Amino acid sequence: MAIVCGLPLATVTQAMAVSPTVTSVSPNSGPTAGGTSVTITGTNLTGATAVTFGGTAATGVTVVSATSITATTPANSAGAVDVSVTTPGGTGTGTGAYTYVAAPTVTGVSPSSGPASGGTSVTITGSNFTGATAVTFGGTAATNVTVESATTLTVTAPAGTAGAVDVAVTTPGGTGTGTAAFTYVTVPTVSSVSPNSGPIAGGTFVTITGTNFTGATAVTFGGLPVTGVTVVVSSTTITATWWT
Repeated sequence: MAIVCGLPLATVTQAMAVSPTVTSVSPNSGPTAGGTSVTITGTNLTGATAVTFGGTAATGVTVVSATSITATTPANSAGAVDVSVTTPGGTGTGTGAYTYVAAPTVTGVSPSSGPASGGTSVTITGSNFTGATAVTFGGTAATNVTVESATTLTVTAPAGTAGAVDVAVTTPGGTGTGTAAFTYVTVPTVSSVSPNSGPIAGGTFVTITGTNFTGATAVTFGGLPVTGVTVVVSSTTITATWWT
């Protein structure tokens, strides 16, 4: 064994090693499921033998330089955790340097339907919405996203095609999805009214034909609402009696 100044070489080498420090982690938050690729910066990181997040070992650890390490976060429970790097010189810790964020959930969308042209103001309820970075309807980004609280978001629905679509909210904790939570409805068209004339006193029984009548909530003649019974016979036909 080599001797330096009366001490084994291994002892001298260990004594010369300097403890590492952890100054930052980027990004500094991610899902509890782990799997986030992060860059750890600090000093004296050369020769790192272990990286832990809240005491759990990270994977994919690569020492880029004496001041930088890349790693993949392990799974953990929600909350801030210490990030530690161990080298031959000791262990350096960034206290509360990384925060695990619970994945969001989507439990309600109100209103739950709107025109395919978009533009509907929608309130989304659920959990863990803080820090939301995106909201999509059927994969298309909503606009005017406002995080009202950890449980409420308001957005403007984008344009879409007729039918039910998923509504997804993405945060640093992941993505939560409300399956078929919003339904796009095609604007109705009126192609004919039969008979197409009648007395000004009203009382004429008419059949209205067109498209996309399902779910009709109102029928008007010259801006005046039908006060008789309105029946949607099919998506293309409505029968009604109009009274003044």
